[in-house]
Parts: sequence; C-alpha cells; structure tokens
Amino acid sequence: MTARRALRALAAAGLLAAALACAVGLNYERPDITAPENHRGLEGPAAAASLADVPWWELFQDPALKDLIHQALLANFDLRIAAARVEQARARAGIARSFLFPEVDLSGGYSSQQVSRLTEPPGDGGQDDRKYSNYDLGFTLSWEIDIWGRIRREREAAVALFMGSEEIRRGVVITLVADVARAYFVLRTLDLELEISRSTVEINDETVAFYRRRVAGGVSNQLELDQAIANRARTAATIPELERQIAIQENLIHLLLGQPPGPIARGAALIDEQAPPTVPAGLPSALLDRRPDVRGAEELLVAANADIGAAKALFFPTISLTGLFGGASHELSDLGTADARVWSVAAGLFQPIFQGGRVRRNYDAAKARYEEALAVYQKSAVNAFREVADALVTIEKLDGVRIEREAGVEALQDAAALARRRYNAGLSNYLEVLIADQYLFDAEILLARTRGAQFDTLVELYRTLGGGWAPEVEGTPDTTPPDATPAAEPR
Repeated sequence: MTARRALRALAAAGLLAAALACAVGLNYERPDITAPENHRGLEGPAAAASLADVPWWELFQDPALKDLIHQALLANFDLRIAAARVEQARARAGIARSFLFPEVDLSGGYSSQQVSRLTEPPGDGGQDDRKYSNYDLGFTLSWEIDIWGRIRREREAAVALFMGSEEIRRGVVITLVADVARAYFVLRTLDLELEISRSTVEINDETVAFYRRRVAGGVSNQLELDQAIANRARTAATIPELERQIAIQENLIHLLLGQPPGPIARGAALIDEQAPPTVPAGLPSALLDRRPDVRGAEELLVAANADIGAAKALFFPTISLTGLFGGASHELSDLGTADARVWSVAAGLFQPIFQGGRVRRNYDAAKARYEEALAVYQKSAVNAFREVADALVTIEKLDGVRIEREAGVEALQDAAALARRRYNAGLSNYLEVLIADQYLFDAEILLARTRGAQFDTLVELYRTLGGGWAPEVEGTPDTTPPDATPAAEPR
C-alpha cells in the first residue's frame, strides 16, 4: 500500500467513524418551573406588558442621571471584569471545539554523530568515515474519533459556560444601571434633607434673634431663649452630618463610574422627578427568559448535563488514528527524494478495565453536580418571583405612607403657625412652639426619605424584572459599552 492510499484509508476510516458516532447521555431539556399566574398582590389577569420593556434611558428622565449611567456603562470596573471573563469563556469554548478536528503537526530534526573506530569490523571501508549526519522532516497527524460524544459533550459544556458568562455580564449591566440610579436618588434625598435642615435653621435663627430682643426688652425670659437656642442647635447639628453623608455618596457614585472621588452634577430636585404613572410587572413566567441570573443558572445546568454525558463516555473505548508522512536522509539535499520518504499509519484503542472506581466516581460526581445546578436554577427562579413580589408590595405601601406623611406635614405646618400666633397673643407658652417646630422638622425629613424610598423601590422593581433588555430600535442608544463583549447569540 502506498503512503497516499494509506492516508486516504486513514481519513476515510475517521470520517466513517465520525459519521456513525453518537453522543451518550441525555440531551438537555428545561426543567419545569411552576410560575404563578400573576405576581402576588396584583389582582386580575396578568398582562404581558412590563416595566422591564422600557429601556433605562426612557425610564429615567433626569439628564444628569442619564449621563451618570452612560459614564458607568463605559468605564465601570465590574463591567470590564465581566467582559474580560466572557472573552476567557469564549476562548475556552473554542479550545473545546478544536478537539473535534485532527491535529496536524510539523516536525523536523537534525543530528550528527561520530562512531568509534574500534567498534568497526577490521577491514571495513567505513572506518575512514566515522561521522554521520541525519535530517528528518515530516507531518504527523493524530485524531481521536469521538464515537461516544465525549468531546462533543465537553464542547457543549464549554459553550454553555460561555453563554453563562455572557448572562453574568448582562446581569452586571442591569445591576450597574440600578446601582447608579439608586445611589443618585439617595443623593437627591440627602440633598432634600439638607435643604429642609438649612431652611429650618434659618427660621430658628430668626426665632432666636426674636427672643433675644424680647429678653432684652424684658418681655420674655431666659428660659424661652435657651429653649429656642437648643432647638436651633438640634436642627443645625444635622447639617454637617448630612454634608458628610452627601460627600460619601458622591464618592460611591464616582466608584461606580470608575472615577476618583469628586462632586456629582445634579439634575432635577427629588420632588420634581417624574415616576412612571403605572408600573406593569408583566407575566411571572417571562422572568425565566429575562432575568440574567436565572438564565445564567440555566446555562450552568446545561453545562452540568453535558458533563454527565462526557463522564459516561469514559466507560467506552477510545479510538485514535495516527499518521506520519515525511522524509529522512543523511544529506539535506536528498530529503525530498523518493528514496528518503517515510510514512506510517496506525489506529489505536484504549479501554479502561480497572482504575479503582475512578470512572464510576467521576460519573457519580457529574450527576451530583447536575443536581446541585438544578437546585440553584430552581432557587434562582423562585427568588425572582419573590423579589418582584417584594418590590410590588413595597411600591404599593410606600405610596400610602407618602400620602399620610404629606397630610401630616401639612397639618404640622398649620400647627406651627397656630402655635406662634397663640404665643404672640399670650395664650400659650413657648413650649407649644418648640414642640410644633420639632414635629414639623421630623415630619418633613421623614416625608423626604419616603419620597426617596419610592424612587429606590421603583429602580429595584426595574432590576428584579430584568429591565433594560427590550429589543433595540433604530436611533436608541445601546445599553452595552462600545468596548464590551457583544451579546452571545441565543441558543
């Protein structure tokens, strides 16, 4: 048999074996997840429309907040880390795929030696030429025929891990958008509290000056002046504390933006921020396909399922084909001649017989990892339903809290004004004014925090719904930084 025929036979045998190959193990099927018909707290039939269908640049109307989110998507450290991990997983998936193909290598060598004259037979004419040089150059081929699908299952697992890393990156994007928005609304809440504190201190300053004049005129007493000064000090002490919290919050936002600490530009005041008139939650079952953490957990389940097939394939024999074609000669110029040609073809089989239970234990471990991944996936899905339900009930109840606190602030404003009129008319002592001012200040602070909490919960609902991944339309900005890894194609 000639070398060409031998190589053709080797290739034909490999292709035939590959065509007849089958992948052991079960193909992946999504486990059943019992999704509720509607989110808890919502009555009536569930609607398909969801707040998550709104892109973030339409949900948040504040230009300053939009700019902050855009900067974060371009330079956030966690997002850059996630993008790099996607590239690593993509490369590993490519490596796993490469084992499906034959490996062809080029090898060459040169050697020179001198033999002993004393070992040559007497009278041998070769005694005068004891130096030898050898040149060799050739191609080697090795190919493991994936009859039982071990390599294909390993590639399937690697691709699933790559897809899972892409879902993690998407999750980082959604979380980043939410973190920047929540941090910004906390900052605006602190700004509002600071504004209330400064405004109240100005009123307290006027009150202290008023009572100083009254004491000087003998109309009032030192006790009332001391009470006014103490009340003013109580309010004024909140200002440096709020300024400290504002500076820390600004530094946190800069970290999310991948920048050193510094001031943050503001947009609309918290009371001027516009929230969506309605917050549709969509179908609970849609969370399974929208939430990156749930999708990522499912990709890990896909990989674990493929690992079972790869582990099962180790019970069966491994068949490999090898081949060599090249030349060997004492002279470099003769290396390409027909007389210098060398070739070989071979087929090998490896069947494990006894390995101390290693193959069986490896298979058992793969099945256990699948059960673990299944539980993680199911927990992720149920947790998604819980988080949405928590956000919905919080939005509903906070709205009721805000209404009551607005009514309370309005009543206390009237009470504070009435207390001053009564005091000036001599119908009450200053204690009524002091108590009314303190209650009003505390109520205004609580109302500011409630308004901030409403925006915070709205952002949390957007995150829990997997918001921001509506199909892109022409003319809208991308949620993905230009230098980030592009989204993987759907399975």
